Amino acid sequence: MNANAQAHVLEVENLSKHFPVQRGLLRRTVAQVQAVDGVNFFIKPGETLCLVGESGCGKSTVGKLILRFIEPTGGRITLGGVDVTRLNQGEMRQYRRNAQMVFQDPYASLNPRLTAGTIVAEPLENFETMGAGEREGRVAAVLERVGLRAEAMRRYPFEFSGGQRQRLGIARALAVNPRLIIADEPVSALDVSVQAQVLNLLMDLQDEFKLTYLFISHDLGVVEHIGHRIAVMYLGKIVEIAPKEGLFEYPLHPYTQALIDAAPLPDPRAKRQRLVIEGDVPSPINPPSGCRFHTRCPFAFARCKTEEPAMRETAPQRFVACHLREDGNMGALARPA
Repeated sequence: MNANAQAHVLEVENLSKHFPVQRGLLRRTVAQVQAVDGVNFFIKPGETLCLVGESGCGKSTVGKLILRFIEPTGGRITLGGVDVTRLNQGEMRQYRRNAQMVFQDPYASLNPRLTAGTIVAEPLENFETMGAGEREGRVAAVLERVGLRAEAMRRYPFEFSGGQRQRLGIARALAVNPRLIIADEPVSALDVSVQAQVLNLLMDLQDEFKLTYLFISHDLGVVEHIGHRIAVMYLGKIVEIAPKEGLFEYPLHPYTQALIDAAPLPDPRAKRQRLVIEGDVPSPINPPSGCRFHTRCPFAFARCKTEEPAMRETAPQRFVACHLREDGNMGALARPA
């Protein structure tokens, strides 16, 4: 842990999760799916760190590991100076008050048999000591703060629109005043017109309650709107971390450049040079040696195939794992003509 660890709400060190592949009648383990492999990052108070990458890169697994919905294979998770990976089941109860999650599918994550008021009150019943009247008042206040009327307490999830259900999920996470909220693709299931409303709500809540977010998404347009720093993930590893402005203006890793180039432009008539990556993402059961991106990278050379690049700070707050960026090399990546 570095010297600034005490200033970080969350710190993740060498986090890994390998899922066994079992076959045969005896269910023997024949391989390991390296879903997350040696991930490191931190989040400062009041900051939004966005974790982006293609589907299957392991970003949602990172969120579940931080909350210990699944147990890590290795590494350490520190929240507010407490090593979460060492907590027993009873101690995890208090931890989960400090770390809440907003899920991708607001309907699937809400109990259809419970009213909105009961859904938001559940974490208060688990973590707070208060009377029924005070609890009802808190629920009404939280619902109103996320843009739902107090009368919504008596309605069921199916009676809400998709955007309203996600507001309900945000209210549930917000109810116990957590230190960290993990938002896993929270707007990907919503209409585009509703996405901006929910994103603006999250940003307003962050300013008002000094919230800290880990925002998981595959949509670069979304993270450009809400993020402060961005961590780019590929095949179980983080390949670049940078402030939002620097990353979009001057990406350092070829994969980051390709992701940005692949994003659609607002003007359909506009044209630009693109860094195109070819081929499929390798299997996490048998990832490539050396740099995991070398099989698709147009700049790969012999060293990339044998030696895994270390994450280096190449400029203030700019971290990248790429052999091209060693020895202070900050030159722009060459695109095709």
